[in-house]
Amino acid sequence: MLCRANQLVRKFSTSARDYYQNKLKLALIGQSLFGQEVYRHLQKEGHKVVGVFTVPDKNGKADPLASAAEKDGTPVFKFSRWRVKGKTLPEVIDAYKSVGAQLNVLPFCTQFIPMDVIDNPQHGSIIYHPSILPRHRGASAINWTLIHGDKKAGFTIFWADDGLDTGPILLQRECDVGPNDTVDDLYNRFLFPVGIKAMVEAVQLIADGKAPRIPQSEEGATYEGIQKKENAQIPWDQPASALHNWIRGHDKVPGAWATIDGQMVTFYGSSLLEGSVPPGEELAIKGAAKPGLVTKNGLVLFGNDEKMLLVRNLQFEDGRMIPASKYFSTGDISTIELTEEEKKMAEDIKSTWKGILSNVAVLEDTTDFFKSGASSMDVVRLIEEIKQKCAGLELQNEDVYMAPKLGDFIQLAVRRHRGEDKEEELAIDYVSKEVNHMTVKMPYQCFINGQFVDAEDGKTEDSINPTDGSVIAKVSYATAGDVDKAVAAAKDAFELGEWGRMNARERGRLMYRLADLMEEHQEELATIETIDSGAVYTLALKTHIGMSVQTFRYFAGWCDKIQGSTIPINHARPNRNLTFTKKEPLGVCAIIIPWNYPLMMLAWKSAACLAAGNTLVLKPAQVTPLTALKFAELSVKAGFPKGVINILPGSGSVAGKRLSEHPDIRKLGFTGSTPIGKQIMKSCAASNLKKVSLELGGKSPLIIFNDCDLDKAVRMGMGSVFFNKGENCIAAGRLFVEESIHDEFVRRVVEETSKMKIGDPLDRSTDHGPQNHKAHMEKLLEYCETGVKEGATLVYGGRQVCRPGFFMEPTIFTDVEDHMYIAREESFGPVMVISKFKDGDVDGVLERANRTEYGLASGVFTKDINKALYVSDKLDAGTVFINTYNKTDVAAPFGGFKQSGFGKDLGEEALHEYLRTKAVTVEY
Repeated sequence: MLCRANQLVRKFSTSARDYYQNKLKLALIGQSLFGQEVYRHLQKEGHKVVGVFTVPDKNGKADPLASAAEKDGTPVFKFSRWRVKGKTLPEVIDAYKSVGAQLNVLPFCTQFIPMDVIDNPQHGSIIYHPSILPRHRGASAINWTLIHGDKKAGFTIFWADDGLDTGPILLQRECDVGPNDTVDDLYNRFLFPVGIKAMVEAVQLIADGKAPRIPQSEEGATYEGIQKKENAQIPWDQPASALHNWIRGHDKVPGAWATIDGQMVTFYGSSLLEGSVPPGEELAIKGAAKPGLVTKNGLVLFGNDEKMLLVRNLQFEDGRMIPASKYFSTGDISTIELTEEEKKMAEDIKSTWKGILSNVAVLEDTTDFFKSGASSMDVVRLIEEIKQKCAGLELQNEDVYMAPKLGDFIQLAVRRHRGEDKEEELAIDYVSKEVNHMTVKMPYQCFINGQFVDAEDGKTEDSINPTDGSVIAKVSYATAGDVDKAVAAAKDAFELGEWGRMNARERGRLMYRLADLMEEHQEELATIETIDSGAVYTLALKTHIGMSVQTFRYFAGWCDKIQGSTIPINHARPNRNLTFTKKEPLGVCAIIIPWNYPLMMLAWKSAACLAAGNTLVLKPAQVTPLTALKFAELSVKAGFPKGVINILPGSGSVAGKRLSEHPDIRKLGFTGSTPIGKQIMKSCAASNLKKVSLELGGKSPLIIFNDCDLDKAVRMGMGSVFFNKGENCIAAGRLFVEESIHDEFVRRVVEETSKMKIGDPLDRSTDHGPQNHKAHMEKLLEYCETGVKEGATLVYGGRQVCRPGFFMEPTIFTDVEDHMYIAREESFGPVMVISKFKDGDVDGVLERANRTEYGLASGVFTKDINKALYVSDKLDAGTVFINTYNKTDVAAPFGGFKQSGFGKDLGEEALHEYLRTKAVTVEY
């Protein structure tokens, strides 16, 4: 035991000695938060910072690097300058030499440091520079990286010499530049965090005697001067991409500008814009060949290549900033003076900020609430204090996150006080009908970007009531152009809008609110579903609408529970690594749904899609668009931002085809026939390889053994076929009944089927309503004729009911052999197809049941649990029901195998259809 203890002591002593050897005495020269973090990390790694040389206090406040060093008791020297007329000040050089540094580290330094200081230490000096040298030497390197449109950014740590950023290279790191990255994006994502770590790594390489000195090549070298306001004027005669690079390269300092209406206006928040030119009001800009367009999303600018970019914010000469979309708004802060009441309100807000951010010496318009150290509790305090001081001003916690800078927050508050931020009331042209003892109000136009609008070409399509063949409404018929508009709106909402910035819990709150509104309107929704699809009202109320509400509530609860994971990986010694995964939304998703459960199919797919944080463009079935459009209306009432949900009634050949081919759609979810699913899969692959999930046709087998509860098997066997008039994707397409109970089963089924009441689906006593539409009913009649011609025995039904509308009798076939058409193909209607199998032939009936290219659902009835589980293992289907049928639940995944498709609706698995996994590895 004592020997073991001695080994542990020796091991600890050795590791401690390894840690503390090869550490240096450092002088840190510079300033800023970056300098502060480099200082802290070097101290943490065991190096001794013997002196910090930084700038004097500003407005009585020390630089962050000075504050950190003073707190630790590290000597701090604050020189306003190091030399006069080219000669180093004696008191400066004496103070510097007194600390005895072995290496100078310059993480960020705005002062000119004399060469007798640079060369004084044993190891000289190293400097951090935010570009991949020799490109972009000079003080505005990050800006020029973007202005020149470089695809790569990065930083260099180099040995200081007497040139300007020309010394030998010690190490470099690089990163990709995104198409809409700003200086802040690059700095916060890469240059700051990775730069700190690299500075520490560079110092350790020097301490270990392993630091390289790689001479800089002059090939490809560039030098650009400091960008100042006077030379940041936008040069207009360029392509849109170059204009975008110029604007983002100057964002936030010094700010790219142009002259509008005689005054300098600075542009912020640029992004490239694709698609058709959006509607807007022209704005003349001095020097620009073509006027800009003030649109609802911002200011659209045009390059000399006729391509577009979008600017989100504008700042005037007096320092006030507005959303570019508000340029022409009456009562805008930029053009109208504040009232005395508003001035007082602004002062009250500023004093509240000051009380919370007591660490900030001077509040400026650019002061960021969170970067100044505020927490979520401070958000609550801020809002509640402002409500007390400014009676009648309605603000929410989310407003602080949307406008975290003081100037922007005051502008938001003033606009809110003036009522300028109120959403325009949704204008809806309804078709109203007195039906089911209520007035039903139905939108009938396309729903794009939060507005109901006619189709681009004004075309409409009749929506028919299958109960009597009458026209319910003339519904807009979306064009490919309408699809493009809806996708552009969804893309803007995801990338630029409130939805993309919203936290997960707030997203869940909106979904809960939408579920509540659907429940509040359930009778109206069920009535619309009944007259539009023919569903029996009681079934529509319980299943079509009831399960839709449950689905939205289920996925609302998932919003803030979507998580990645941490993964142990091998460390790259001597460093350590952490790998974690993030689950991210895909972006714009397209959803195409069928006509059998119009609202429920919408809910199954869109709830998971929205919970994951995506935006969507949904095309309801051409013949049943009305509940989807009513859902759109309710989504506005729930508070969903514009563009998040878009509904396009129309045809599969036009709207559906364009959705599958659109390059900005990242995922398409489809429920429908297998042939159409194959076409969609091809289009999605050929266009942009978008992710696809397909729930397609089925020919679900139901096996009924002679040891079953026969009463239950008869009742549920009928439900497996006739539920929702047989228009049910998981309907039992073929019943296999064991020979010894076959005849009795058929007798009972025929007897019970004859008792079913066929009639008006709004009549609460009706069991069986009309088929969805005329063409489908005619197809079912042909299906029955084929069965008779091939020799199957028609024991019940098979005919159209003699009454107005599209009614068909429930139908029962027996003596169906495996080769027959009705044994192989789905009817998607109220047609029961019965085959018998020999007593005890479990494996034989399983082989017949699986002899199909479909694999959506299946079922088995038996009292023998061992047999039931054996059969469930062998059935090749995505769902197996044992002694029940049609029992789906929002928490259970649903989807098929083989040519019934792939991907899941419902349950946790459905979320993954609308998420992507990103792996992140950090070295520390």
